[in-house]
Amino acid sequence: MSTYYKTIAPSDIIQNKQNLYEAIPITGSIVSGSYADSNIKNYSHGMFQSVYDYNYLSSSANPIFDITLCYSNESGLSGSANTQNSKKINLYNSLAQVLMGYDATGSVLEFDADGDLTGGTKIREAVVVKFNRIIAKDELKKGNFALYLGVSGSYSTPFADRIKVADTGAASSYKSNAAAGEYGILYATDDTGTPLDVSDVACGLVFYQAGVALLTASVFGTLLTTAAEMNSGAEGINAVLTGSTIANGANNFRHRFFDLDLVNTTKLYSTQYLCRVNHNEFNYSANPTYLNNSKVRTKIRETDAPTSYFTSVVLMSEDNVPLAVGKLSEPIKKDSNNDLTLRLRTDF
Repeated sequence: MSTYYKTIAPSDIIQNKQNLYEAIPITGSIVSGSYADSNIKNYSHGMFQSVYDYNYLSSSANPIFDITLCYSNESGLSGSANTQNSKKINLYNSLAQVLMGYDATGSVLEFDADGDLTGGTKIREAVVVKFNRIIAKDELKKGNFALYLGVSGSYSTPFADRIKVADTGAASSYKSNAAAGEYGILYATDDTGTPLDVSDVACGLVFYQAGVALLTASVFGTLLTTAAEMNSGAEGINAVLTGSTIANGANNFRHRFFDLDLVNTTKLYSTQYLCRVNHNEFNYSANPTYLNNSKVRTKIRETDAPTSYFTSVVLMSEDNVPLAVGKLSEPIKKDSNNDLTLRLRTDF
């Protein structure tokens, strides 16, 4: 008798989860000028700027990340006379809604410098970097984010003094009280140049699943012991936030982008199905060509045991809808003298 379907026992289903990691270095030369800004795309809406790894008009170019500048309407910098004031406030609110979420009263949570949402210092002026999916994959690996920025007061030589912005210790001390998932605190530390007396000063947040890094604007000014500026010897970060367009502010940020190292994570979920076939199962075929004049083609003599040949295995839903098909490299002989276990694996 032909057997068409067989239920797989729960004990024969094995589920596994595996993380694949990839180190991604992003050099400042790509971000700040190797391609004469032909890899930089600005939009008519003026709300952010995109950085590509090559001329963005090329079919082989890949987007790396987007840059924007924003501030809260609670910020002392907000003002109707500012350039793109409403857009900068709306951007802050939109990002806060998506990344931080709402409190018990339904109000949007502001970005919190130390991750303690009950109080503490709020980040109300920010430079935001949103990594593309091709870079961040499923999430950024905790404790492996390091951004190097030039903070020299000289616009012509911005990298004479540098700081390292990293999620130090985040592998074991990340936060999980935000709508977008897990995030870590970014800390600024001296990297090279004139000592700035900066050591592990909180300066932003990195959201791992969302692939977003948010720097407090004061990392270019009040957090440092020297007056680091983004635009020129006379214009600092506050002037950039209030008087420049988002695109120009992004250009100034890129001018101070020295290097970035991060590790992304690809999550692989696999399920193995052990399809066990007993000696008395699937020894016949449902293929119409299996019979010729009501006789089994695979038999030489009538007394021979029925034989079939496996060429594929189909995984079905409970209502017998095909979900996945596994093709064998070559047919496998099956008769009443043997039993088989076929191992199928699905990855996603």
